Amino acid sequence: MVDVKKALVTVLISVVVVLLLADGATVVQACLPSDRAALLEFRSKLNEPYIGVFKTWKGQDCCKGWYGVSCDPKSGRVSSITLRAISEEPIFQRAKRKGFMTGTISPALCKLTHLSGVIISDWDGISGVIPSCVTNLLALRHLDLVGNKISGVIPASIGKLAKLRVLNLADNKISGGIPPSITRLTMLAHLDLVNNNLSGVIPGDIGRLKMLSRLLLTGNKLSGQIPESLTRIYRLADLELGMNRITGPIPASLGKMAVLATLNLGGNLISGAIPGTLMTSSIADLNLSGNLLAGKIPNTFGPRSYFTVLDLSNNRLQGPIPGSITTASFIGHLDVSHNHLCGKIPTGSPFDHLEATSFTYNSCLCGKPLGKCRK
Repeated sequence: MVDVKKALVTVLISVVVVLLLADGATVVQACLPSDRAALLEFRSKLNEPYIGVFKTWKGQDCCKGWYGVSCDPKSGRVSSITLRAISEEPIFQRAKRKGFMTGTISPALCKLTHLSGVIISDWDGISGVIPSCVTNLLALRHLDLVGNKISGVIPASIGKLAKLRVLNLADNKISGGIPPSITRLTMLAHLDLVNNNLSGVIPGDIGRLKMLSRLLLTGNKLSGQIPESLTRIYRLADLELGMNRITGPIPASLGKMAVLATLNLGGNLISGAIPGTLMTSSIADLNLSGNLLAGKIPNTFGPRSYFTVLDLSNNRLQGPIPGSITTASFIGHLDVSHNHLCGKIPTGSPFDHLEATSFTYNSCLCGKPLGKCRK
């Protein structure tokens, strides 16, 4: 009887083992030797002596305990590399005062063919170029190289990365144009190229990026006009094109975008009149300062007008501040300084909490908080 029980237990254990092996989700594979070799080759082009990020990159299993490396539990293939400089840990703060990671991004990265995420951000000292072979990483969903000294161009075939959702190359030294193929990234939700040396025009068919919610291009040398197709990206919430060399008028259709909350066009060469649609839109943070805008401030404000920031300063605007502005539901900060405005400043909200600097350097504005108007 005892032997029968032992036999049954042995059978049950065998069944459980078979079931576990059949369920791939429960089996964690060690990393492939080829992936480990690629990681070490990638590591050899980087130098980080202060924090010791790469001290854990030892042993045969790169899927276990290697800082910043994640693997697919089913295949054992390396699926992401996450190396961020900024952390709440005091040791990281001390290291940033002493020095940074330096080196370049090795093309060996491209040997990790199952990568879905690459984050190498805020080290300030990483230079070189983006390896063009990165566009062969067809599983890539997240590419974040923000806050380094990367130069060169955005790979021309970036549009091959059909699964890409986040592309963040901000705060680098990238030059050249925005590749036309970028408009093939139809899954892209976040595009941040702020503070680089990009030139040329914004692709005319950028409206193909229907999933885009943030388009951040401030601080480059982009020229040309704002593409009309851009206003057909119905998910777009943040559009920042400030500090470029953009010309032409502001498309009135920008004010008809359903969820656009931030529009920064400041510091360009934009001309023409301000579309009245912007004053009754969903935009809460509107910066049109430092352009060549002329004509009058639209008298189209109403209860739907809600601005945390409304900056129209440093333009060529004329005429009075429109009376309808007092019907806005809220205006937190208003700046119309450095224009050619004239007439009495309206009374009531929001003017009862604004300072004189919001109205200075105009032709003949008067009234509180400036001096009294002449009779």
